[in-house]
Amino acid sequence: MSLPPSLRQVLARRGVKSVQELELVAQQLRHFAGLQDVEKAAARLGAAIESQQRICIVGDFDADGATSTSLMLLALREFGARDPFYIVPNRFTDGYGLTPKLVEAAAAEGAQLIVTVDNGVSAFAGVERANALDIDVIITDHHLPSARLPDAYALVNPTRRDCNFGSRCLAGVGVAFYLLLALRAWYRGQGSSKASVNIATWLDLVALGTVADVVPLDFNNRILVQQGLARIRAGRCRPGILALLQLSGRDPRQLQASDLGFTVAPRINAAGRLDDIQIGIECLLSDDADKVQRLAEQLDSLNRERRSTEHEMREDAAQYLTQIQLDGDSLPAILSLHQSHWHQGVIGILAGRVKEQVYRPVIAFAQADDGVLKGSARSIPGVHIRDVIERVYTLAPHTVQAFGGHAMAAGLSVPAQHFDEFKQHLAQAAEEFIQPEQLQQVLLSDGELSSDELSLDMARQISQYGPWGQGFSEPLFDGLFKVVSQRIVGDKHLKLLLQPLHHAMTIDAIAFGVDLNCWPDLQVGQVHIAYRLQVNEFRSRSNLQLLVEHIDKA
Repeated sequence: MSLPPSLRQVLARRGVKSVQELELVAQQLRHFAGLQDVEKAAARLGAAIESQQRICIVGDFDADGATSTSLMLLALREFGARDPFYIVPNRFTDGYGLTPKLVEAAAAEGAQLIVTVDNGVSAFAGVERANALDIDVIITDHHLPSARLPDAYALVNPTRRDCNFGSRCLAGVGVAFYLLLALRAWYRGQGSSKASVNIATWLDLVALGTVADVVPLDFNNRILVQQGLARIRAGRCRPGILALLQLSGRDPRQLQASDLGFTVAPRINAAGRLDDIQIGIECLLSDDADKVQRLAEQLDSLNRERRSTEHEMREDAAQYLTQIQLDGDSLPAILSLHQSHWHQGVIGILAGRVKEQVYRPVIAFAQADDGVLKGSARSIPGVHIRDVIERVYTLAPHTVQAFGGHAMAAGLSVPAQHFDEFKQHLAQAAEEFIQPEQLQQVLLSDGELSSDELSLDMARQISQYGPWGQGFSEPLFDGLFKVVSQRIVGDKHLKLLLQPLHHAMTIDAIAFGVDLNCWPDLQVGQVHIAYRLQVNEFRSRSNLQLLVEHIDKA
């Protein structure tokens, strides 16, 4: 395999050690047997299908939960399950995960087996209630567990301390997918024709949920995403995914992993944030073209509403940050933001946006109806936000009603009456966990490209060796360029025509969301930029474009 030296270096820096690791074929997926409890869970699930027990899927209200729920429903029907159904808690009225209330609702619908997807590892009370009602619970989850586990029939989670599965970064939909692989193997052991069910049929859903949940793209996850992208590009995917891509103006044939993350996932997430995730699930489940289009348009409308709400909340946050600076105070190591009118469904996005702006962990809170503040946290590399919150819980348990999550994102509930005390203990925990140098943002570049490497062919090769994403970052290069022309497009985006210092060629470039107080600046003749190579498709023509991530006047 012939690769430019710079691309070889890019891949080596990201841990690729052999050509085989670039061959993202399904045969290289890790075997399900390494997942603790997965074969036990598969046997129970198979027995339920064969005895025609009614199975309830309990999902989550985000895109990972929606794809996990859809995957399980579609597959169980194909395996011959009798009328499987799903229940997903409403973010605003039910809280998170498998609660006793949800168990009772499932029992009322005749559930004889409950399977959780993308939740359940902290559902102690829910599992206890199910056991009391003689309903077995299979938990499939990927969130970090506590030292004690719920007393479920089986608990499949790669982050279990006693689990030796080689890929601990699976999204919730990835764990569900592996349970289905184990179920198919169970049928093979029974000599059943159902062993011919093709689980790969639903890899489009696995790819979408994996990208949406921003889990690290280790080798195993890259295979799952790549195989799902291939199905979508070929048009062999759920009609709902195609409809959402069409509404967002994306050509499925040119689809990249980032397109799923920036176009399809936000529209599905918008349902869970502002209304009911059932809209997103039904859009993914349905084969009725008219219904799919109607639901996709509803999701698109909700996403526009979400963007408007987010914009208003970001303005509130900006005023808060400005006031801190006017008062002469330095920003704390972790920011806690709260306004009584903020929307519960959008605080996670707000926390992420502010984190990008100030480069430190941010927790945004919204008022719930029961005297509790719901918080959503987003962190920076090197600061494990769930561990920070757990430390606050250890210092003052009464200030944290519930919490869970990952290193980079977490959720929590704080009694409103203890919010000030919570912030004090959070500041104490921040001192223990965060060093000042961790709050200095550093852009890591893959170096400078030669004029010959600034080409459409190089951009296509980079695209070919994706998917790129969390933990397998898309290559970022830097260099000096002459500015041939510059102008603002779309209100706040800087469109540039650049020229390498020692070459006559010119290259299109765009920097999104620039500071309009600084740009355009017609006095600037040279810039130092950090950029990614991009294939720009326009009117059936392809050309090279530089996507500018950072720009300095040189």
